[in-house]
Amino acid sequence: MDRETLISKWLDNNLNPVELEAFKQLEDYDDLVKLNQNLQHFEADDFNTSEALNNVLSAIKTKKPAPKNQWLKPFLRVAAILAVCFSLYYYTTTLNTTIETAFAEKTTIELPDNSSVSLNAKSVLEYNKSRWNTNREVSLQGEAFFKVAKGSSFSVNTSQGVVTVYGTQFNVKQRNNYFEVICYEGLVGVTHNAKETKLKPGDSFLIIDGKSIAKEKENRPTPSWLNNESSFKSMPYKTVLTEFERQYNVHIKLINIDDNQRFTGSFTHNNLEVALKSITLPLHLTYTKQNQTITLKRE
Repeated sequence: MDRETLISKWLDNNLNPVELEAFKQLEDYDDLVKLNQNLQHFEADDFNTSEALNNVLSAIKTKKPAPKNQWLKPFLRVAAILAVCFSLYYYTTTLNTTIETAFAEKTTIELPDNSSVSLNAKSVLEYNKSRWNTNREVSLQGEAFFKVAKGSSFSVNTSQGVVTVYGTQFNVKQRNNYFEVICYEGLVGVTHNAKETKLKPGDSFLIIDGKSIAKEKENRPTPSWLNNESSFKSMPYKTVLTEFERQYNVHIKLINIDDNQRFTGSFTHNNLEVALKSITLPLHLTYTKQNQTITLKRE
């Protein structure tokens, strides 16, 4: 059975079990269900339903009256199908796909052109699948590692800057007052405050609290967080702690500690006790735990 017939029978609640399974296999099944749920709140920009209905009713009145109610059901059915088809086209071409990770969660997705994106904890990625062939563009909140398939320009939009590439591997991290891009392969352009900086493999672009920070050459082939480890080189301690909170879904309190002091080291993502020792022993700190709250203290 073709797609249009399945949709029509679905609108009439007239699918048998076999047809229902076939309908669920449609590529845009999820979009159709969402559209059906929200259709009563949807209004296309240039389509006035009331005016169209009045025009049809006026035309009908000029003709010989049909038997009572004989025309109403077919008319409503056709009107509903036309409204759904029109709305579906508009809705699916403007609807964005959003992927979000929670605390202590990572995920990897494949984009329509076979580019891949790995999302770190507490991150959000958004893109438009319908327009992808003409507009390879994503929006990012958080941190992600990209492996971009060769092709047209590929852009990553963040609140602090835009990253543009043509086929490469790179990492983007955008958090509060923190923006970092590391190129692992190819050539990356980073636009920040209307100025573009080109990055070659191993180069980094880092802005903390609005200030540009110089970094050593990156020697790793991929970001450490892909291997469940967060690494830092002379980073403010508060940056380390906020990443720790994201990876373990905890809240950290400080007593007599300067969170702007610099920290060099790393912590694992899969062992809380080991991770705590990694971020406290180098600074001679002690810690206590109570439920999801961890208190760090300098004696």
